[in-house]
Amino acid sequence: MTKVNPATAAQLAHHIIENKPLFVLDVRNEDDFASWKIEGRQVEIFNTPYFDLLDGVESILSQLPDDKPVIVVCAKEGSSIFVAELLLKAGLKDVSYLVGGMKAWSEHLEPIKVGDLQNGGEIYQFMRMGKGCMSYMIVSEKAALIVDAARMVSAYEEFAHRSDITIKYLVDTHLHADHISGGRELAHKVNGAYLLPPRDAEEVTFDYHALEEGNELTFGGTTVKVVPIYSPGHTIGSTTLLVDDKYLLTGDILFVESIGRPDLAGKAEDWVGDLRNTLYSTYRELDEDLVVLPAHFANVSELNEDGSISARLGDLFKRNAGLNVANEATFRELVSINLPPQPNAYHEIRLVNMGLLSPAEDEKREMEMGPNRCAVHG
Repeated sequence: MTKVNPATAAQLAHHIIENKPLFVLDVRNEDDFASWKIEGRQVEIFNTPYFDLLDGVESILSQLPDDKPVIVVCAKEGSSIFVAELLLKAGLKDVSYLVGGMKAWSEHLEPIKVGDLQNGGEIYQFMRMGKGCMSYMIVSEKAALIVDAARMVSAYEEFAHRSDITIKYLVDTHLHADHISGGRELAHKVNGAYLLPPRDAEEVTFDYHALEEGNELTFGGTTVKVVPIYSPGHTIGSTTLLVDDKYLLTGDILFVESIGRPDLAGKAEDWVGDLRNTLYSTYRELDEDLVVLPAHFANVSELNEDGSISARLGDLFKRNAGLNVANEATFRELVSINLPPQPNAYHEIRLVNMGLLSPAEDEKREMEMGPNRCAVHG
């Protein structure tokens, strides 16, 4: 039997980051495809449900290219292997399938170095391209602080192990509603400290250290300052981190092409004013040369050439529509009108992150399927 080539989520991520041409044949059902799909600057994508191909692939051959790689994807991988084998038998040469399907794509973390620290050390962005989420590892003198860790904590452990790094702090900028935090689990595994804003932690069932404005974190031999800045709006406790007087980790408050949504705890009317105050007052007082490192992206157009997501704060004040609304009434209207659909299982995810729900691993994976949907575009 003809064998198709497997392609891992890591290989797919590298292909997209390197802007190589790719054709994706997505054989999930139309609703799943409409909700969430693989994207990239050089990615061409086509959807045909698997069940329409059970009798053969002849009906779609004319729509597939012969001058670029074709990767077949489905939810888990079984259907994509079947379709990819049919394509090979039909004469297609460069065809593969995504190992683990969209579930694996949703969980892959790709570490990308985004900069150096003033007195030695580095900051890495862990890109979760399949879900549009980013977390960060700040390293100084073989010690690390991780911000907004994803559920897949082995990615951070393996990275730290390869570089002989000791993880000291795990920080969540807010109580997440779009993904299950790995901060508490990883803190337990490495005997580190887990920090969370107290105003987001009123219902949590576990012990934590308070992430509060005025309490600086220092770690590593070169003393990297991590300064919390209270910045409510996405949640009542949302806290921005100023790292090394250069990097501004904005969590879910400010993104490169959009702003955070204030409604995931059912308090949009209350929190939209806080959101505007954070964006238009608190952030306005900061140095415009700070490098904004957000926790999410929504469009591949936000990717830099190296695959990372970042922008100068002053440039965002010029081009991000959410930072250029004349008055609060218009801002409230803009945010209300442009709210995207809510993230998958966001209420249950909040309960998990509060320690009030303990689902099995497979259930956690199902909860997190789909895009983050944390951004409001102007």
